[in-house]
Amino acid sequence: MTRTAVIVDVVRTPSGRGKPGGALSSLHPVDLAAHVLTKVLERNGLESRQIDDVIMGCVSQVGEQSLNIGRQAVLAAGFDESVPATTIDRQCGSSQQAAHFAAQGVMAGAYDIVIAAGVESMSRVPLGSNRLDAADADGIRRRYPDGLVNQGVSAELVAHKWGFSREQLDAFAAESHRRAADAATRGLFDSQVLPIDIDGTEVRADETVRPATSVEGLGGLAPAFRTDAAAERFPELEWMITPGNSSPLTDAASAALIMSEATAAELGLTPRARFHSFAVVGDDPLMMLTGPIPATHRILQRSGLRFADLDAYEVNEAFSSVPLAWAREFDADPAKLNPWGGAIALGHAVGASGTRLLGTLLAHLEATGGRYGLQTMCEGGGLANATIIERL
Repeated sequence: MTRTAVIVDVVRTPSGRGKPGGALSSLHPVDLAAHVLTKVLERNGLESRQIDDVIMGCVSQVGEQSLNIGRQAVLAAGFDESVPATTIDRQCGSSQQAAHFAAQGVMAGAYDIVIAAGVESMSRVPLGSNRLDAADADGIRRRYPDGLVNQGVSAELVAHKWGFSREQLDAFAAESHRRAADAATRGLFDSQVLPIDIDGTEVRADETVRPATSVEGLGGLAPAFRTDAAAERFPELEWMITPGNSSPLTDAASAALIMSEATAAELGLTPRARFHSFAVVGDDPLMMLTGPIPATHRILQRSGLRFADLDAYEVNEAFSSVPLAWAREFDADPAKLNPWGGAIALGHAVGASGTRLLGTLLAHLEATGGRYGLQTMCEGGGLANATIIERL
């Protein structure tokens, strides 16, 4: 019999700017990850020996984030040495995939209690540090003789295909900051965000949110991904993707406590939501960022739900063009799309973003009385995950 997998808690650190001097840049990524692991146990009165596995997402698994950072974080957190851990890479959806694997393991009977988590210190381990030029492989060259492109160029291709203007992209970005700042002011993130001590200073707020962001201010920023070679290859592009309508480099960690419904009852813990449906898809690796569209179609088919049944949608804001294209495809209600702001404001610590979005979605459903929430994430290489949770 399939068991029900439930979410008991989701926590995260504040988001720090992912560059030298950022609020969390002095903290080793192992210690950053260990912080959320330690706190999720403390908040729920658990002993580490009760955890069957820790599944951690991390994208740049090199240097300080190498050697299975999930296991290193378990040890740094003081967990019993008997607690195993693994680290996975589904690009930007790594910790969303960690949550899928955790919940699916519970449903299959392989786990009773598992932590899905994610970490990325983009100040200490820059994005792309683990690049091995796989695109130079003969098989890739034969299949894509013109070559693939970076995500910024893909974001330009998405903006062009859907016909978005620079003003639309910047307006979406400005609204993300406005919503995130409003949510922070109202204390809506307080139940998720774990203050963290850095050299005697307590960091409590997301460093990446800029309340004063305006369309006019963003309009003065230059395109970030135009090169002579790219402009020659794609002469149709207007080059509108800037640092302002893209997610910033970010340092953060996040974690979700997942268990069977029966185990939660035995421990006297209150499940906050159950995992309803899962999907993961591959898509065009040149466009790369359109995967959330087929992932959403697939998960709706599998779930038996209608789009109208969804009370909120978290679509990761890697770039403004991504959620805008997704929203156009589904004629989505703008008020339900990233209602507390998204990664453009809250940051995109790539390995940690999946469980960060999960926590934001769950908290929003609880605050508004919503029942079903969708989370979907574009991922490098033309991939996407989708998750539907049901608030309990």
